[in-house]
Amino acid sequence: MDLQNITDQNYSNKDYTTNLLPKAEYSYCTFINCNFENSDISNNVFLDCEFVDCNFSNVNVKHTTFNDVRFDSCKLVGINFKDCSEFLLDFNFKNCNLNLSSFSEMNINKTRFTDCKMHQVDFIDAEAKESQFVQCDLLNSIFNNTNIEKADFSTAFNFNINPADNNLKDALFSKNNLEGLLNIFKIKIK
Repeated sequence: MDLQNITDQNYSNKDYTTNLLPKAEYSYCTFINCNFENSDISNNVFLDCEFVDCNFSNVNVKHTTFNDVRFDSCKLVGINFKDCSEFLLDFNFKNCNLNLSSFSEMNINKTRFTDCKMHQVDFIDAEAKESQFVQCDLLNSIFNNTNIEKADFSTAFNFNINPADNNLKDALFSKNNLEGLLNIFKIKIK
């Protein structure tokens, strides 16, 4: 399918819940305060785009390409990112709510999550090597058979990661959050 190319456009205060975002290849575009909740952005391509204060809750991202995409202060609840295209996948999240989303079975190496709320996020069978979880709340997020080699959890909190079920080689933790690695052993830490 040939997509229309849309470059260097700014979209503000748009509601895409009833009138869907047109299928296109968006390059160097900025979306501010746009509502995509429960909509369908499948088969779109986003290259070097930025989304600020947007609502993506329960959006369909099937075959969507995200390359060099930044999400800032967005609500991304309940998204199955596994459905998006992994070709050239590169995105980062800052001040976002990613609760109930899934990165299961994905390669999200070097992804940066900063100041994100990530309750019950699924990382089962994911590759997240060298990813950064800066000041992220990972309450009840699931890490199982996850490769988090060289990942940075030094300022993350509320995580529960079983060292026996995940690859933690050279991952970074702080002495203040080691409890998240030891909970599985049911030991008490003072």
